[in-house]
Amino acid sequence: MVIAACVLNFKRALALFVLTLLVIFFVCWDLFMDRYEGKIVKFFSPVGSFFKKQWFWMKWVLWISLTAAVILWLIFDTAKMGSNQLISFGGLVMYVLLMFIFSKHPTKTFLEYANTGSEFVFGKNYADHFFAFKLLPIVIFFSTVMSMLYYIGLMQWLIKKVGWLMQISMGTSPTESLVAAGNIFVGQTESPLLIKPYLEYLTKSEIHAVMTAGFATIAGSVLGAYISFGVSSSHLLTASVMSAPAALAIAKLFWPETEQVKIQGKDGLKLDKGDAKNILEAASQGASAAIPLVANIAVNLMAFLSLLAFFNAVLSWLGNMFDYPQLSFEIICSYVFMPFSFMMGVDFEDSFIVGKLIGYKTFFNEFVAYEYLAGMIKKRKENGPLFISGVKQYMSVRSETIATYALCGFANFGSLGITIGGLSSIAPSRKGDIAAGAIRAMIAGTVACFMTACIAGIIVITTNVFHLTLQTHHLKGVVAESPTNVTIGGNYSMNTLSGCCRLIDSPSFNCTWFTPAI
Repeated sequence: MVIAACVLNFKRALALFVLTLLVIFFVCWDLFMDRYEGKIVKFFSPVGSFFKKQWFWMKWVLWISLTAAVILWLIFDTAKMGSNQLISFGGLVMYVLLMFIFSKHPTKTFLEYANTGSEFVFGKNYADHFFAFKLLPIVIFFSTVMSMLYYIGLMQWLIKKVGWLMQISMGTSPTESLVAAGNIFVGQTESPLLIKPYLEYLTKSEIHAVMTAGFATIAGSVLGAYISFGVSSSHLLTASVMSAPAALAIAKLFWPETEQVKIQGKDGLKLDKGDAKNILEAASQGASAAIPLVANIAVNLMAFLSLLAFFNAVLSWLGNMFDYPQLSFEIICSYVFMPFSFMMGVDFEDSFIVGKLIGYKTFFNEFVAYEYLAGMIKKRKENGPLFISGVKQYMSVRSETIATYALCGFANFGSLGITIGGLSSIAPSRKGDIAAGAIRAMIAGTVACFMTACIAGIIVITTNVFHLTLQTHHLKGVVAESPTNVTIGGNYSMNTLSGCCRLIDSPSFNCTWFTPAI
């Protein structure tokens, strides 16, 4: 089938071809390791012993080399694109240092299929009530698909592979690596069930890492809902994957391991397949399991948005006593969280808006924050007025991108109670340790999201700004005595001058005297 698709149109079948190669590789790898793993380990044991003896100084060489490479890359590649990328790098360093100082021990097409079921149940005008009848059914659809993937064993296989990769690359234990990998695909209450038999035996640092991974990521079932809001699917997917290893790194920095880890070895962890008798029952169970999730999302949004309106009314009343009636929860959050958003690399004029969104996410939930972010994205795409009554209506694409990464996690006070209650019910004997580390885990999860946002800020540069930087870089040979007396010099001057006129609107760059080349 794959060969036939490639013969008909290889470009169209490229994704299928790559996926097929990956599946074949991992299946062959599993078969090979099952048969020859013992011999391979025995053959390479002298090499392993050598590296183990020399690892103390080798790791410092690797870290210094990596740090030097990153610094050189920032100097020679990123810095020339603008200072914002360097601010993002500074923010990344700042968050790492903060965690060290306060350490405990110093894609949209697929989603459209959900519309068919919504239209059948609610009628053709279901989209008139977008959130209830279009967005929430996507959560049910995602939950159904995830349950089916669990039944056939694909999710367990994928989670084990990702967890194994984190374990060998980051040096974390099998249990916390497995939970972090699971959090890429499932929620913060479902992923600990992957290691349910082992929770009683985890160290305090491992419990902290398990909770941090839950706070730093989002569930696959709600991912589709955020995409339907209008938030970039590629950035959300990337943030979900990046936040898992970032959560482990921050968790171990914020609460280092000081106890003996009891659960060791990849063969000690067995993943449950579920109790469904066939794939249809698995689909039904997935849909039914989404009912409390959908209800929880709906009622929490109604409650939190109502509370927000109430708080704003009270704050406005209090502010009016001091001739400042515009006082609101948004204004307070924008000033409190503005330094954090600015250090991620957000444009200064947008940092107050992103600070407000972080406040929404922290004190309410990420659904509220993404809903407001989606509204601003929509206004930007519609080319609406940038300011209305002195209030900025939307942000730059770069700021939107960084905000998407910063908000991509369950780190809020509502999830704090859910995490404590969920883990305590699974491991009652560890309730005290869970409650003691929950606040620190929420902070660590928040910082993990901020760090992925910093990385996005280092890498991401909007197309116009990128090309404008290149264009203006070559304008050194242009001498302008007056608008009518311009001397063009250098090989690129004429092209770059016309390029600037194409990239910048005339109010910002006067091109009336110059006719750009077509």
